[in-house]
Amino acid sequence: MEEAEGPVDGEADPLYTAETYAAEAMAADMDPWIVFDSRRTPRSEFDDWLETNRPSQVQRHGDAESGVSPVGWIAVLGPTHCPSTGDVSGLQESWERLQDSGRPISFDTIKELALNHGVLTGKWLMHLDPGFKLDHAWSCVARATLDGKISLVKVSPFNGDADFKKQVICAYNHNFTDESEVVRLDSIIRATGIKCPLSYKPDVYTYLGIYRKNRWKLCPTIFESKFDLECVPRRSHIVNKVTNMEVA
Repeated sequence: MEEAEGPVDGEADPLYTAETYAAEAMAADMDPWIVFDSRRTPRSEFDDWLETNRPSQVQRHGDAESGVSPVGWIAVLGPTHCPSTGDVSGLQESWERLQDSGRPISFDTIKELALNHGVLTGKWLMHLDPGFKLDHAWSCVARATLDGKISLVKVSPFNGDADFKKQVICAYNHNFTDESEVVRLDSIIRATGIKCPLSYKPDVYTYLGIYRKNRWKLCPTIFESKFDLECVPRRSHIVNKVTNMEVA
């Protein structure tokens, strides 16, 4: 489960190491996904699909006795979605060489690797407890994706393991190094009515196993967004966690 790595910032530290979360991520990615591909499936089928596959009801590990298979993710592909073309294998090979070189490992060195190998996608994350709020938030971003406002969204199914209780919604953009693009995606998410805190993680961190409690002591997310209900007009306050500066 890619980003289901325990509590969001401000909560207690998770029990597991980064390696454990990376293994969970790989397992989820390899298990079957439930996907609505708006490029191929009629829009008229979307409401029934959404109701049938509510994330709080779909079981991550399935039910062997009932013949129900595990589910890695539930996802919606937007009408203009294009799969990432980055060189992930080359990225991981360069990462191994970087670690062997003894050079300091920082956001900037990892960003350099990402640029060199074209691995630039990233995602805003929403960690929510199972139930109505999760299903409603998922419906909001899924419909925005169906309308072409977001390229790809996915949500983790329900996991009975208490240590992975929160479920996560991931909304993707193409280039984590383009701050204006990251901010624009936040505004699209907020326009759907979602007000919970968001955190942003570049995919390069996921591919390199940079999760909470990682050995390099890197924060696994690079932006955070908190919605200000008292501000007029209401808006997000976004902080770049690398520079500790608020994003204008």
